[in-house]
Amino acid sequence: MNTTFWFKSSYSHESGDACIEVCQPKSSQHAEKFEDSRPHIRIRDSKNPALHPLTIPAPSWAAFVAALRTS
Repeated sequence: MNTTFWFKSSYSHESGDACIEVCQPKSSQHAEKFEDSRPHIRIRDSKNPALHPLTIPAPSWAAFVAALRTS
């Protein structure tokens, strides 16, 4: 069973150009974990979802989003 969900940025235009999609696990139990054992998320280009996604630690993504919201 697929436990992940890709979603587009809320700033995405109807045409779908220049967008990213983010994949977060539905629960921490199903989160991807790497050597540092922290949960990770995946980010991909919505125009070419077949390309390998960028995988980053979830806390780093949260800090990035928080910084965008304050600027």
